[in-house]
Amino acid sequence: MIRRDYILRMIEEFIQALARIHSLKKSQHWQEAAVKMDAEFDRLVGAGAEAVAKLSETELLARLIRGESTLVVRDKTLMLSALLKEAGDLAATKGTLEESRLCYLKGLHLVLQTLARGEVFEFPEFVPKVEVFVAALGDSPLPLETHALLMQHYEQTGQFAKAEDAFFAMIDLDPVNPAIVQFGMAFYERLQTQSDASLDGGNLPRPEVEAGLAELRQRNLALSAQ
Repeated sequence: MIRRDYILRMIEEFIQALARIHSLKKSQHWQEAAVKMDAEFDRLVGAGAEAVAKLSETELLARLIRGESTLVVRDKTLMLSALLKEAGDLAATKGTLEESRLCYLKGLHLVLQTLARGEVFEFPEFVPKVEVFVAALGDSPLPLETHALLMQHYEQTGQFAKAEDAFFAMIDLDPVNPAIVQFGMAFYERLQTQSDASLDGGNLPRPEVEAGLAELRQRNLALSAQ
């Protein structure tokens, strides 16, 4: 009970801080918004926004985990992802586009990794949706890891055409990597077990699944022969 009260209080305080950041940004008090955001970053991971942008996701998670239970770590991870979106937006207004991109990427990865665990829980409203991060990144080139995480997410949520798009983005980045080709074959083989209704609902009808699998099998044979 004490642990639950602690989590609820932590979330409530964070939502209030986020609302304050939004208010400052809306009134274009950028410096005050940055100071408030740095304070929240420091409270979560012991570093300000600029330092957080330079830390790896592994380093960020290591800071979140210290002395906390699994539930608290999950909620803090989602808070961190929301703060990274705010930091990305603020960096974009200042024209520091690479810092903005790094913040968006880290925030997206944290959300996708949390969702990938398959835990059943109510997703907090303060957490930006996956598509919000994707839209914020725009035409910015995404790393292979990001496409793989997006592919997994889209498959899990029945958005099969988007999962296929993420996979082909991986192929474009590394067209002669047999591991990626086999990864795609496994994807199509899983889709073969789906009903026609599910495939149609995911905008990837069965004939397209069969054609995609056939193409990858041929590519795999060609790579094996090299």
